[in-house]
Amino acid sequence: MSQMKPEKPLHHHHSRLLTRWPHHPSPYSPFSKIVFWSFCALSLFLAFFLLSPNSPSPNSLSTRDLTQNPSLRRSLRNTNWGGPAWEKKVRSSCRVRRSPNGLTVLVTGAAGFVGSHLSATLRRRGDGVLGLDSFNDYYDPSLKRARQAFLEKAGVFVVEGDINDAALLKKLFDVVPFTHVAHLAAQAGVRYALQNPGSYVRSNVAGLVSILEAAKSANPQPAVVWASSSSVYGLNSRVPFSESDRTDRPASLYAATKKAGEEIAHVYNHIYGLSITGLRFFTVYGPWGRPDMAYYFFTKDILKGKPITVFEGHGAHTVARDFTYIDDVVRGCVAALDTAGKSTGSGGKKRGPAPLRVYNLGNTTPLPVSELVNILEKLLKVKAIRKLVKMPRNGDVPYTHANISLAERELGYKPVTDLETGLKRFVKWYLDFYSPGKKGVVKPRGGLATE
Repeated sequence: MSQMKPEKPLHHHHSRLLTRWPHHPSPYSPFSKIVFWSFCALSLFLAFFLLSPNSPSPNSLSTRDLTQNPSLRRSLRNTNWGGPAWEKKVRSSCRVRRSPNGLTVLVTGAAGFVGSHLSATLRRRGDGVLGLDSFNDYYDPSLKRARQAFLEKAGVFVVEGDINDAALLKKLFDVVPFTHVAHLAAQAGVRYALQNPGSYVRSNVAGLVSILEAAKSANPQPAVVWASSSSVYGLNSRVPFSESDRTDRPASLYAATKKAGEEIAHVYNHIYGLSITGLRFFTVYGPWGRPDMAYYFFTKDILKGKPITVFEGHGAHTVARDFTYIDDVVRGCVAALDTAGKSTGSGGKKRGPAPLRVYNLGNTTPLPVSELVNILEKLLKVKAIRKLVKMPRNGDVPYTHANISLAERELGYKPVTDLETGLKRFVKWYLDFYSPGKKGVVKPRGGLATE
């Protein structure tokens, strides 16, 4: 993976830091909108727990209970942590190997796509890194285990646990004085919300609150960088999407939970002095990616000779995405960590204003999904069997396009990878990873490599 030199920290006056959060014209006051979205977030949070049955203890569960409730089975899969040997692994993984200005980062979702790449990059440059991941089976857990194996070889220990486990989070913060948290754990995907809406509230709303609660109670408080989403722009028709555009018309439950997360972040910054940066990712792709993404399952189906469904827009609309290569996104994440600014609270009490920021991380060159398929056909040397259908109204939006001028100016963010180059690297990785006898094999070279 390409590396970046740490950017020099940005020195904003507190008055500027407090205005970083975007505002857009509206007949309602900013305070009214904050109250409204905070109420929506709280309602989602309460609805999930009030409508969900009480979780029984592991000892009271029968085999039938676990068989009929896969999500409960996943949450109870591994609850073993603690002890001298475990703490030794945690401390060793967090040992900083560069000075000055080395970071100590807790990365949630570390066995995920972006999380694994970010963890490996930070560790390679000498930062202390500890991973946290639940290894759930939203998609093939063996892919997550293979990422974990790479990270372990690179010197990153991934704790298996749930971000909603308050006792575990408290233990981690007691053992390690983290300078930063990169909160990337989330329930991803737009369409899956139609099947399992509760998982989005639990991961994206309750999970974020759990992380922020642990961070605000820590002493010293870490700076928090977390994954929002380009989905927050929802039904916004103004392009390219800018951080100051309205984000109050989500098109999916996934988008609503990410928008709720942005409002929750505002609350914790305002009350507790947490330094918080939200990153709105735009269609991230590349080696070690997510199997639920179109470029990934298109590749799988094209190679198997199966038809692929390509969505068409309604009327004159073209279905296009601002495809952003993983290395570019990771550079943006690292820059956000390096420039985060300090939290100002102590023991849950705010001492002064703290940074609150949000940035688009995209490629700013949207391309039709049909062009994605054309490139895959060229790289795989196989003709795709295309099934063209109108995009269903299930939460997906037809078009995304990032305005990245703010990230360019303040983070030094500059994407450099075009779609064909990025897909070439992905296809090379895919063919190697899924070749007979090689799946999940750890290469001699440690870390996650994309080139």
